[in-house]
Amino acid sequence: MKIIRSIKSGVSRALNAWKGAMIIWFVSLILISLLAIQLRSMLNAGLGKSMITEKLINGVDMDVLSDLGKTMSSMIASFTSGLFLLILTGIVLNAFLTGGLFDTLKENSPKLSGRSFFRASAENFWAFLVITLIISLIILIIFILLIVVPLSVVANSDIRAEGAMMKTGLIVVPVFFLLVSILLLVADYSRAWKVSLAGKGCFSALGFGFSHSFRTFFSSFPLMIIILIFQGLFGWAVIKILTWLKPVTGGGVFLLFIVSQFLFFFKIILKVIRYGSVTSLMEQNSNDKPVHSDMPLAQQQD
Repeated sequence: MKIIRSIKSGVSRALNAWKGAMIIWFVSLILISLLAIQLRSMLNAGLGKSMITEKLINGVDMDVLSDLGKTMSSMIASFTSGLFLLILTGIVLNAFLTGGLFDTLKENSPKLSGRSFFRASAENFWAFLVITLIISLIILIIFILLIVVPLSVVANSDIRAEGAMMKTGLIVVPVFFLLVSILLLVADYSRAWKVSLAGKGCFSALGFGFSHSFRTFFSSFPLMIIILIFQGLFGWAVIKILTWLKPVTGGGVFLLFIVSQFLFFFKIILKVIRYGSVTSLMEQNSNDKPVHSDMPLAQQQD
């Protein structure tokens, strides 16, 4: 069965590409650390270094935050701008690093090296960035039309049936999830195809992503749903674990940091498994096409 073979291949390819996942983890850690340092500096300025740990050890204390007075608004503005900058930087770096990652997930890809990884990242950067921005824009538009608008209409309606918001949410949220799953599949197919055919443009890759997603829908869509369910369950487990851990000592805080980083790295591995599984399925579907002796495989995929 193609789906099972693709997932097994995706796991194998992800294990072989663990160095690429480690690079992504390290870059993400640096970005998050920069935001954390900024937040700590703002709290130091507003509360004083000696009081921060004691006052916030049990979580967010609203009395502490209210004592900040006018400082709070400037802190929020500064943190928001830093967060926005972090998101933009993360999008750009993700497009760059994902190019190298997809290159290592190809069939018969050579052993990963730093030089080959970053070379592939540079070669695929602009195409991957455009693909990411276009798919993200489509998801944002769908979110507004499918989630924000219906819930806003129900919330502002004169006739408010009991549980109307809940019923509306139960309808639109699953539909949104299914549409996002298809778009993620399109994005993954587009990037996998772009890496397999050097010189092809981002719009050609997107065209292939849409056409191949719907042409192989009954094998591709279940694969994506299975992987996203596993990713969602893991995310839920991570939240439960991190909320359960409440360190009160320096050693406990350090242990929490180690556990959270291990879980975050495993989250990246799950995403790499998704990339590898989709790449494997694309290659299987390409191999199922009639083979002409005078036509190379790369041209058959086009």
